[in-house]
Amino acid sequence: MNHDTSLSAPHRRIALLALAVLGLASALFAMRGPLMMSAPRCLAGRWHGCLDTFNGVVLLALAALPLSALVVWALARRRRAAGDGAAWRRSLAEVGLVHGTVPFLWLTLMPGAGAGTVPGRVSLVPLRDLVTMGPLGIAGNLLVFAALGAFAPMRFAAVASVPRILALGAGCSVLVETAQYVLRLDRVSSVDDVLVNATGALLAALATRRWWRTGAAVAPSDRPRPAAPARTA
Repeated sequence: MNHDTSLSAPHRRIALLALAVLGLASALFAMRGPLMMSAPRCLAGRWHGCLDTFNGVVLLALAALPLSALVVWALARRRRAAGDGAAWRRSLAEVGLVHGTVPFLWLTLMPGAGAGTVPGRVSLVPLRDLVTMGPLGIAGNLLVFAALGAFAPMRFAAVASVPRILALGAGCSVLVETAQYVLRLDRVSSVDDVLVNATGALLAALATRRWWRTGAAVAPSDRPRPAAPARTA
């Protein structure tokens, strides 16, 4: 007798969900100290100490995970009812793209102490600022557009290629750096930020390459209908 030792699709989903929960629990345990420092201010609805700090923004992003999961479920259920075969992939990609990108954009555009008074600063020499970033700075820049790189090609076939993901990550990063300079947020608009952000988008895209959308999905209304039987006289 031949025994199929490979995991079935439901078992794979359960295993991936368990790994995701374990990873989230590990991250919460590692960051429990800083997050709990911001929790009282966020629960009290205070701007200072919550939405203007890294710990506060991360705490709110983690707290919003159940809501995002609920939105994914609702969108997928609605699409499956309409006959969409890729309902879960599309729904997860859309919600994950927003949930994973907005908090990092908020942190990137958060004004510094001298915002509005300090003139904009630009660093156009490649690789010069990597030394001053440090490991945490590089890791943070890699994550800014990681969700965009991971989920955009899963949802949109037009960007499902390595050069297009690089261009998308670099283009979005250029827009952010330009906004930092124009709004005088007391931040340095650096070409190294663009390079690292684009690299982070590419690495995340390669991690989800198996689920890239390589062709346009056919809507139920666009599917060919069976021809009506010919009538005989």
